[in-house]
Amino acid sequence: MNRKKVVLYAHAGSGNHGCEALANTICQLVEQPVCLVTNSVEEDNRYSLAKLCEIVPEHNIRKNKIAHILYYSWRKITGDGESFLRYRFRKVLGKNSCQWNISIGGDNYCYPSMVKDLILTNRMFCHNRGKTILLGCSIEPELLEQAEVVRDMKLYQAVFARESITYEALKRAGVEKLYCYPDSAFFLATKKLPLPEGFLCGNTVGINISPMIVENETETGITMKNYRKLVEEILENTDMNVAFIPHVVWERNDDRLTLKELYSYFKNHHRVTMIEDCSAEELKGYISRCRFFIGARTHATIAAYSSLVPTLVVGYSVKAKGIALDLFGTYENYVKPVQELMTEEQLKDAFYWIYEREEEIRESLKRIMPSYIQKAKDAGRKLKEVMEEV
Repeated sequence: MNRKKVVLYAHAGSGNHGCEALANTICQLVEQPVCLVTNSVEEDNRYSLAKLCEIVPEHNIRKNKIAHILYYSWRKITGDGESFLRYRFRKVLGKNSCQWNISIGGDNYCYPSMVKDLILTNRMFCHNRGKTILLGCSIEPELLEQAEVVRDMKLYQAVFARESITYEALKRAGVEKLYCYPDSAFFLATKKLPLPEGFLCGNTVGINISPMIVENETETGITMKNYRKLVEEILENTDMNVAFIPHVVWERNDDRLTLKELYSYFKNHHRVTMIEDCSAEELKGYISRCRFFIGARTHATIAAYSSLVPTLVVGYSVKAKGIALDLFGTYENYVKPVQELMTEEQLKDAFYWIYEREEEIRESLKRIMPSYIQKAKDAGRKLKEVMEEV
């Protein structure tokens, strides 16, 4: 490794196909050799990334008892909060360090449990004489009321927001080296595998549900009740088929668990099918052949939007609202916050709003998407400018 390479970090592994889609497309944006630091080499080799970058493992200190004791003692005595992170990222520090280190986690700052580590990691790379960039981020505006987070944002050489709600919040917070470009996954390639039985090209509703939105529901059980009612409505009152499509398959956060629970109610119905796990590009291939898509995972919905599929997002954070706002001028009716689900009819009603405006929405996406995708690609040019200016 040498300082001409670019390090990509804050990547959690390709079992989350949104993470895979980001890493895949950011490798294409960066016009230099890329080193991807990951906590799951096996996942990243299994899907689409092995041919795009050098894959380097993070080191989990909890797997080395002696190192854990030594580093814990050092941190306790000195207050050096970065020490664990130097161990974790030691493959890209010291003689292996690179000038540019790009945080690519997208929505990582949306999760309070991750913010402290993100701040420390940014600081650690800078103390290692590296420069950092935050690329393609979404951040809850309320988080920027914390002075420590604003200081962290200003430490990056540049911050690239992926939607305007985050961009405006960062601007109000006084972050100056700030840009707004669409999520790079909008130009992810599409790979079309053979369709399974029960999937009608152009007349199937793609369904994605995640444990994450269930965890964010206000009333226990209401999310699954809404999805079940929606699928019943589609099967009973339309001629469309239904495909359950996972987009994250981590053991700790697996869409297949919630989808299989939903599928169990309809598994004997000939118009319902379950899509198996595959790469982000192949999942996009299935989503692109749907007539409609109802999705919880951000990058599953990005796959749908970029394939001109009318989409209803079941969201829980700023990212869903910000992307829909930039595409349609409003997120009303395009995003259904899971926290607002109170009765089991609401998701069905929200879907019918999309259904009744199918051609209007599809035509709108046809007009918007070419320039939107080009703008996502243009982030590579701006990234190059930032890296050459310093």
